[in-house]
Amino acid sequence: MSGFSAMTNIAYLSLGSNIGDREDHLKQAIAQLAKIGTIQSVSSIYETEPVEFTEQALFLNCVVAVETTITPAELIEQVLEIERSVGRERTQKKGPRTIDVDILLYGDSVLDSPDLTIPHPAMAQRRFVLVPLAEIAPEVCHPVLKKTVRELLGELPPGQNVWKFCKT
Repeated sequence: MSGFSAMTNIAYLSLGSNIGDREDHLKQAIAQLAKIGTIQSVSSIYETEPVEFTEQALFLNCVVAVETTITPAELIEQVLEIERSVGRERTQKKGPRTIDVDILLYGDSVLDSPDLTIPHPAMAQRRFVLVPLAEIAPEVCHPVLKKTVRELLGELPPGQNVWKFCKT
């Protein structure tokens, strides 16, 4: 390999869990993400109300920044495998889950394929994504909307309660 080095990108991933030991599920997923790149930062954990399908338990959410050399297509395959290994069963759209891992951003890439859309199409409307993302990357720019995470968070209407999670 004569001087070849794969390009590195920072991928921001949103993690959520609302079944079983929610905090442990997040920790398991983060540990597995460390195998596909270098964890740059992990936000605090937040407890959040479900959106869209609201008749379910509260979620724990966080955002992880991973420096990686794998492609977005390889990353989504790894993410799906992590979800399976933590017990994710896709039985109900937007329903309860042991773990959900969404790719929010991948460098400044814009991708729209049947299998993957980057940036995540709903991230700018989700307080449970923007609050933890703003904690670790407030100045990162959304490559389509051309606004920082801090600006997107500031533009959200009231609602979608998000609380810093404290163990009892």
